[in-house]
Amino acid sequence: MGGIDLHTHLAPALGPELPGVTLDGDRLVVDGHRVGLPGLYQPDGLCDHLRELGLAEAVVSIPPPFFRQALSADDAQEWVRAANDGLARVTEPHAELRRLAYLPLEHPPVAAAEYERVRADDAWSGVVASAGGGSESLASAALEPLWQALNDDARLVMLHPGNSPDTRLAEFYLANLLGNPVETAVAAAQLVFGRVLTTWPRIRFMLVHCGGCVPGLVGRWERGVLTARPGLVPLDEPPRESVRRFFVDCLAHDPAVIDLAAHVFGDDKLVLGSDWPFPMGIDDPRTLVAHRGPAFCERVATANAQTALGRAA
Repeated sequence: MGGIDLHTHLAPALGPELPGVTLDGDRLVVDGHRVGLPGLYQPDGLCDHLRELGLAEAVVSIPPPFFRQALSADDAQEWVRAANDGLARVTEPHAELRRLAYLPLEHPPVAAAEYERVRADDAWSGVVASAGGGSESLASAALEPLWQALNDDARLVMLHPGNSPDTRLAEFYLANLLGNPVETAVAAAQLVFGRVLTTWPRIRFMLVHCGGCVPGLVGRWERGVLTARPGLVPLDEPPRESVRRFFVDCLAHDPAVIDLAAHVFGDDKLVLGSDWPFPMGIDDPRTLVAHRGPAFCERVATANAQTALGRAA
């Protein structure tokens, strides 16, 4: 069976001349952090992995250690250009690897300028940005020029959590175990309550990790609207309808959560996502949806993925 894994990562090919970036053997050290997962530097390994699973393609983005959201606007502009060009060098030799351009949403003008730079290159399957964390609120007016451009192009926008700003999550690996799904929910809520999803409906937003906390919160969001909680603005549609505009990957690690996500987002919005090569991912993402039957698995792997990427099914 073919199919597309929409959530994989590789490190960009970078030289040591960039500020804050050095080489330690064959690994990059970014802002003092050695990004050491071997698989991140092995595009051939990802291609071999796809062949072993019988998958046709993978969509690749840089992982959070390369987001560098603490940079100034000038440094971020230099960095994001180098990171995206580096990811292009890594993926170009491999026809089965598609790539997403990273946009630094903590600096909206830089993000918009970088999108303009890569916009006309069809080799980019969409863009990726940090959900929550250090990003500007996704409902901010500062991001409207970027949303307009992405909407004009009907682009895929993957929202991937970076680092949670909550210092309480430093212990017990909670920055990942709890922070990541919460940051995804923060970003999704900003898009729902900020009317971003309805104002720019041609953007195909995708949430990783099966939508994080969103599937369990939609009912609460709906109640907040129905009871006119303070700070809420009138919406164009109920939250239950808005969240069905999201695509989400299947990386939930729990069949019950997959079933809930299918109910909340719709059978047509789930896609495969392995988070390769990270340990919090999974070798074969199809195993996460297999309990719903072969027809559902096939739809998630192929038709839904093609729709998310803006291709004809």
